[in-house]
Amino acid sequence: MGLVYKVVEIGSVTDEEIEAALNEWTAAGWSLDSMHFAMRESSKRPAMAFISFARQSEDD
Repeated sequence: MGLVYKVVEIGSVTDEEIEAALNEWTAAGWSLDSMHFAMRESSKRPAMAFISFARQSEDD
């Protein structure tokens, strides 16, 4: 009962990788919950991205 969550880690943060993860998991029935980026101090580009998805529990 309630929501279940999935977190996907992206090590190569590009628009193509983010798009692929979003398309893959939303096609599997998950809804985008949030997206967070881990930054490097020496670069303006993110080192990693964490995308969280949510959906209703199958027990509902």
